[in-house]
Amino acid sequence: MAPALAWTLAFFVLPFAAMVALSFAHMDGRSIVRGFDPGNYIRFFTDWTLFKALVNSLEITAVVTVVSLVLAYPLAAIIAFRVPARWQRLALLLAVLPFWTSYVVRSYSWLLVLGQNGVVNKALLWAGVIAEPLALSASRTATVIGFVHFFVMLLTLTIYANLIQLSPNYARAAQDLGAGRIATFWHVILPLTLPGVVTGAFLTFVLCIGDYITPQILGGNTELTLPQLIMLQLGRSGNFPLASALSVVLMAVVTLAYAASARWLRLDRL
Repeated sequence: MAPALAWTLAFFVLPFAAMVALSFAHMDGRSIVRGFDPGNYIRFFTDWTLFKALVNSLEITAVVTVVSLVLAYPLAAIIAFRVPARWQRLALLLAVLPFWTSYVVRSYSWLLVLGQNGVVNKALLWAGVIAEPLALSASRTATVIGFVHFFVMLLTLTIYANLIQLSPNYARAAQDLGAGRIATFWHVILPLTLPGVVTGAFLTFVLCIGDYITPQILGGNTELTLPQLIMLQLGRSGNFPLASALSVVLMAVVTLAYAASARWLRLDRL
């Protein structure tokens, strides 16, 4: 275990400890004054302009996670139960095709699709649904769409991996006992696939809340997320102590999400 422990210590524990220590420093002009000053954390939790970035991140992440789950579960179920076994690999291959494209390219592609002269607005104008182009790009809606496009595929894989392992005898036994399709799904299928759902939701939460590229490209800086705020402190203000404090807060949120997910998974295994 020594090599793994040394690697973790050198490339995670020590850098994280250095970031935590820097988060308690403060700026004096352009100089960093080290010490134990909780002012950065006090400023974050008392300054609404800063705290709103965390609220925005949590709201976007919650919407993306829920929408992705709602779309991914039926897709995974169709592939697992409706697609013949010999075609399932091809179906999964088609499902993960978006992963083969650069993350930045996908974001810019959605910017073009959702723009005022994009495919969506042109189609709605041609159909007579709207009289003027909708402001879809450079908005939270565009950010959510870009995220969902990516994470539906990720959740589909994690849920499919659980569904494919289920024996059809579970559903047959439930139906023999008088359960309908909804009751069978709610009381049998969903509890047995909850590990895959929770794992996928946790990965979606972590990747979404820490993402900088998609909100930066599709959000249009109309509202800042926490990663964007951190980059602003580093790139424009040069306030490394405040950026470190914001990063620690982001790590704390992710840790809480992990603790909640791990608890549910342990309960599922009992």
